[in-house]
Amino acid sequence: MTVWCGDTPLILASQSRTRRLLLANAGIDVEARPAEIDERAMQAAAGITAPSDIAALLAREKALAVSARWPGRHVLGADQTLALGDRLFNKPDGRVGAFEQLRALAGGSHQLHSAVAVAYDRMVVFEHVAVASMTMRPLSEIAVAAYLDAAGDAVAASVGGYQLEGLGVHLFERIDGDHFTILGLPLLPLLGFLRSRRLLVF
Repeated sequence: MTVWCGDTPLILASQSRTRRLLLANAGIDVEARPAEIDERAMQAAAGITAPSDIAALLAREKALAVSARWPGRHVLGADQTLALGDRLFNKPDGRVGAFEQLRALAGGSHQLHSAVAVAYDRMVVFEHVAVASMTMRPLSEIAVAAYLDAAGDAVAASVGGYQLEGLGVHLFERIDGDHFTILGLPLLPLLGFLRSRRLLVF
C-alpha cells in the first residue's frame, strides 16, 4: 500500500536497488533516474576530505543533476562513504579489491557516513548526514576467502566489500547506529521532511 500523496512519484537519483527497495517498502511511490556525474572528479574539485562532507556533497550533486532535468519534481540524492581512521574506501574493484578491503577492516571499527539530499527545481530543500560505527570481528585470510566465495559478485556492489543485509552480517561483532544509515539511506529524517511537505498520508 502506498502512503505517498504527491502528484508524481519521488525521483531517486541513483541506481541503488537497496535504496529503491527501502523507499518502496515504506510505501513511497518512487522512480529511479540515475545521476550521470563523475563523483571522484567532484570530490577532488571541492578539495574536501572529511567523510561526512564528501557524502553530503555527492548526495547534493546527484539530486541537483537530476532535478535540472525534471522540474517540478522532488528528487532524492544519496551517498555513503566508509572511513577507517583517515583512510577512505570506495567500492572494491572485483574480488581482489574486496579481499584487500576486508583484510584492512577486519578486527577494527570503521564508520559509515550516509547522506541524503532532496532537490526541487534545482534547489536543495533538505539534507541530512548520519553516521554508524561498525566493528568487524578478526578474520583470517581463509575466512575472508570463504566469505568471498559464498557472497560472489555482490561483494563489488558496496563499499567495504560487504552487504550487511546479506552474508556480510557474519563479518561483524558490534554495530552502533541506525539500520537505515548502514544501508545508505537515513530514512527516518527523510520521512520527517516528506511529511513536512505534505507528501505522505500520515
